[in-house]
Amino acid sequence: MVRITPSMIKDLRAATGAGVLDCKNALTDAAGDFEKAKDALRAQGLASAAKKEGRAAEEGRIGSYVHMGAKKACLVEVNCETDFVANTEQFQNLARDLAMHIVAADPQFVSRADVPDSVIARETAIYRDQLRAEGKPDHILDRIIEGKLHKYYGETCLLEQGFVKEPDVTIEDLIKRHIATLGENIKIGRFSRFAIGD
Repeated sequence: MVRITPSMIKDLRAATGAGVLDCKNALTDAAGDFEKAKDALRAQGLASAAKKEGRAAEEGRIGSYVHMGAKKACLVEVNCETDFVANTEQFQNLARDLAMHIVAADPQFVSRADVPDSVIARETAIYRDQLRAEGKPDHILDRIIEGKLHKYYGETCLLEQGFVKEPDVTIEDLIKRHIATLGENIKIGRFSRFAIGD
């Protein structure tokens, strides 16, 4: 049996943000394998984060970011459950990172649910006209349009965009990661992006 040392637990805590007992149990279950323990804690954290997503999030902070040269800026409302979490450095860094991301990626909506039906109808009509002009048969149009709309959401909806600092991680996954480590539901309320000349 592998001996789990305090330094192993400390290293795993630093890497995951999980509690001491959770780290010890994960290392014991993984027979001291650091990566396996880390993956197990991450899976547990994401599972518990999913349970927290329905809880009310009425506290929070306004994150802000002004791009170098002061030509672009953003304010974003990021909500959590308690003022205690809102005051943590990790939460405030998340709010700032989200504001910086919004300046760089220029999303139009927070989520798919915020995209007006009129916008979806307009995009669908444009795609349908383009595909017909390309000679695509009618019976495959809906499937292609669905794929194009998925891409549209990925470009225009904040939660579906790849985080500018980690393009393989969506903003939604970034938030879930913070829910897992901070232990509270986190939501993006709204945002405003400003650019000179827009």
